[in-house]
Amino acid sequence: MSTHRAPHKPTHFQAHIQGLRAIAVILVVLYHFWPGRLSGGYIGVDIFFVISGYLITGQLAREIEQTGRIRLPSFWAKRARRLLPASITVLIFSVIATVFLLPLSSLPSSLREILASTFYVENWSLAASSVDYLAAHDATLVQHYWSLSLEEQFYIVWPLLLLFATWLGVRFFSKRRWLPMISIVIAVSVISLIVSVLYTRSHPSEAFFATFTRVWEFGVGAILALLPRLRPLGAWLPNVLGYGGLVVILASAYRFGPTTPFPGYAALLPVLGTAAIIASGRAEKPWDVGRVLGMRPARFIGDISYSVYLWHWPLIIIAPYIPGWGLDGWNRVVLFLGSFLLGWLTKKLIEDPARTWKFLTLRKPRVTYGFVLAAMAITALLVGGVFAVQNPKYQAAATELASINENPPDCFGAEASATCVNPKLADAVIPSAGFGNADTPGHVECFVQLNASDVKACHFGSTKDDAPRVALIGDSHAYQYIEAMIRLADEKGWALTTYLKGACPWNTTPIGGPSPEFTNSCATWLSNLKGVLAQQPKYDAIFASALADTPYITSSNDATQEIADGYDKAWSQAKGAPIVTIVDNPDFLTDPNKCLRASAAKDCTEARSDVLKKVDPISLAAKKHGATLLDLTDKYCDDTRCFSVVGGADVYRDQDHLTVTWTLTMRDKIGAALESRLAPAGL
Repeated sequence: MSTHRAPHKPTHFQAHIQGLRAIAVILVVLYHFWPGRLSGGYIGVDIFFVISGYLITGQLAREIEQTGRIRLPSFWAKRARRLLPASITVLIFSVIATVFLLPLSSLPSSLREILASTFYVENWSLAASSVDYLAAHDATLVQHYWSLSLEEQFYIVWPLLLLFATWLGVRFFSKRRWLPMISIVIAVSVISLIVSVLYTRSHPSEAFFATFTRVWEFGVGAILALLPRLRPLGAWLPNVLGYGGLVVILASAYRFGPTTPFPGYAALLPVLGTAAIIASGRAEKPWDVGRVLGMRPARFIGDISYSVYLWHWPLIIIAPYIPGWGLDGWNRVVLFLGSFLLGWLTKKLIEDPARTWKFLTLRKPRVTYGFVLAAMAITALLVGGVFAVQNPKYQAAATELASINENPPDCFGAEASATCVNPKLADAVIPSAGFGNADTPGHVECFVQLNASDVKACHFGSTKDDAPRVALIGDSHAYQYIEAMIRLADEKGWALTTYLKGACPWNTTPIGGPSPEFTNSCATWLSNLKGVLAQQPKYDAIFASALADTPYITSSNDATQEIADGYDKAWSQAKGAPIVTIVDNPDFLTDPNKCLRASAAKDCTEARSDVLKKVDPISLAAKKHGATLLDLTDKYCDDTRCFSVVGGADVYRDQDHLTVTWTLTMRDKIGAALESRLAPAGL
């Protein structure tokens, strides 16, 4: 008879676990819809991991205690019936949406990740591509499947690990047969945590998705299931620990952000907070944490949390590409609520019927395996079929774009004018509307993200000591010119240096923003930039640009002049370097590519008064500072309307950023302005 106490194995439904699931999915969905409001909501995924580790380990340990073994085929079949039907449904929807709703440019990445998600290796695919999840750039419809892939990998490997531990216990520790299992789980979890901390420091993008950097989070839940003495006793201690865990989770969701090293040591807070709540789930009195989390509304959201998680992200990705929709204002709220509606419908119509379908439940597990493999094969074949049909179109558009940027036709893009018209371009849209969104600048490593404050200086062009030194400084409306500036540097023998940060103009006027972390990062970046410029020799010329509608925080009655003065003060930090700046391009109300995919270019215009700022503060600053001002407004607009296609060129990649194709057609004008400031110095 064993003298070692068997681990705790919950045998009844624990309502507070569903409440925890509700918290987890709400955090994740809120974060994805409003990242600036809840910058650390991504920790909801970590809550799911701890819950899975706790429940699955408890279930398997209970089976071991009762039967001495784990029926692996039955366990895996149950998991498959529970998770795959809804998952495959959303994947098939994503394939269809890729064809009919998303731009053609998204085809390769979307299909690749749908295929990876079908076979539950999406996390490995993203890690191999060094995707920055927290930056959320160029995300596909199924990027969120990384966490589902990791869970499936856990379900496959974890039972094997526990089975091995059981064998060790029976073979070598007959009187303390649970000791190997507990020891192995603790050892694996500790090693995983150490690897997570180290790998997060050295390879943060890969660490976010890697399997072994997350195993310890499942392990914490497993340890809680295996060690009953970790549960608090007494009348008040469980609630202190439980509510304390809830505070830790909410504080982490609010305080963490894109710059938090994650998972690493930072993940200890939400993971241990979740463990504290699970361990303290008493529900005897109305104020007990278990009773509060087990309330019916929380249980309902917890019940549909899996399907809500599946649906919310595709809605976010699709919305900006649908005419009349987007992620502004009430559209975002409707989509948020729609995620829960779709989650409920999927739970009722797909999840529950599939889990209890007698055709599968009354037969051997291999029948379930056959059904699942068939569904996965159908999805993979659908992906392959779409690729076969759509890839030639993608390749043709990509080839056209590359060719025209190397050898543009006469009067193309910004070169078009009343005296320069190319009839062959009358109906052209290049890049095509399906490719406009992808015509983005490269060198993203030179572009500092929203909440980061380090100054990144990137160097292009000539390396000669006597080459004219030119800088490009500003926010994303400066970054949009980087390819044109690099081309100019190569053509004219300049030594180009870039200093760029998202949503942070080179201006001393404070800016508002989605979060204190962002506004502080911008102020810090500007301060750091000032120091960098002070240490550098004076540049021979600087090209500066900024979003005209940046939300500045002004204190005077004349906000426009105050903002202009902010530019002037910032430019004065450049040791007297000549400044060339440009009036900002029109800011369309919605992405014009949505219109261009369905309508002719003539129908995809906006009223000049709606999209063009009456006075761009940068023009006032140029006059005060003595800077050279480029005003190409007449290239974008006539007296009443502003255009999305000019001279056959698709001007916009989204509602306010320019395509690389368009900016390359502007480079002669930008180059001439810069040369006018270099010439007096004999450069």
